Amino acid sequence: MTYLFTSESVSEGHPDKVADAVSDAVLDLLMRDGNMANRCACETLVTTDNVIIAGEYKGILHASEVESAIRRTIKLIGYEQQGFDWRTVKITNLMHGQSADIALGTDKFGAGDQGLMFGYACDQTPELMPAAIYYSHKILYDLTQNRKEDQRSVNWLRPDAKSQVTLEYDSVTKRPIRAAKIVCSTQHADNIDYDIIENFVNQVIFNVMGDLVDDDTEILVNPTGRFVIGGPDGDCGLTGRKIIVDTYGGSCPHGGGAFSGKDPTKVDRSAAYMARYLAKNIVASKQATYATIQLSYAIGVEQPTSVYVDSDGDNEKILAYIKSNVDLTPLGIINHFNLFRPIYSDTVAYGHFGKHWLPWETIDLF
Repeated sequence: MTYLFTSESVSEGHPDKVADAVSDAVLDLLMRDGNMANRCACETLVTTDNVIIAGEYKGILHASEVESAIRRTIKLIGYEQQGFDWRTVKITNLMHGQSADIALGTDKFGAGDQGLMFGYACDQTPELMPAAIYYSHKILYDLTQNRKEDQRSVNWLRPDAKSQVTLEYDSVTKRPIRAAKIVCSTQHADNIDYDIIENFVNQVIFNVMGDLVDDDTEILVNPTGRFVIGGPDGDCGLTGRKIIVDTYGGSCPHGGGAFSGKDPTKVDRSAAYMARYLAKNIVASKQATYATIQLSYAIGVEQPTSVYVDSDGDNEKILAYIKSNVDLTPLGIINHFNLFRPIYSDTVAYGHFGKHWLPWETIDLF
């Protein structure tokens, strides 16, 4: 018996990801000196010729530095097109000071808000990520690298892109056995022939998916036939609208909280990173082939209100070890991963998990 499961990803040029990148660029400005008194909750809207940021912060945040960081972020993504250009886009800064009521909790390193967070790992890929989201990310990452590194050959590629991978899994082993359907849409120049786009994207897909692609795999490239108007000029983008892309592609539950723009006192972000760390270490230590961790918190309270483990291992033993050996308070998580530093722009595109250089991906617990 087999079953199908699908995950999707979006490129760094997708409007929602542009918004996430701007929010985390602002956050990284406040994290650069390691001051643990600084706070940030930055929300971004991007649309035709406009970037609007709003939210709360605590610390030194010069308007000129914010504008420079935003333009630099958009330039690195690659937007120099009519309707959205890093050089000419209008930037509206509506950031203001943090609420004194919220500061009552976060200044003492209690949780910045109530909420629940999930972490997940499985042995489907070397990165211990679910295969469908892993391949969805990889297709777009490789497409982007080609766009940036081989501009002469693929100067028709543009930043906005989406992918969707449907894999067929063995019902017993829970491992993928083939790719059933792959969708990839990429923004492109106006004067490029569709056959060139299709052939190039197909080659990227074949290189990523390898033997999972067979004669029966259905591949759809730019199904509408045209994708010239893209990015924030084609669709409004908002911070935090790609939380399933950011995490596990739907392979496990999600607590609902977004990541980007939030400093590590916000457990929506920091506790989700800890939950991934715990799940990954469980699977990496061969105690289980998959693991789901849930953490929950109350605003202003240090200790989690609950810790939950679901795996095909000894859950009671794993839970007891975590409670005895891991500091799950917000400050404990911050110290464990050294989170008051400017690392957040590196998390924005192609998932917050599965990148071996990020501290919550370290395997050192058991």
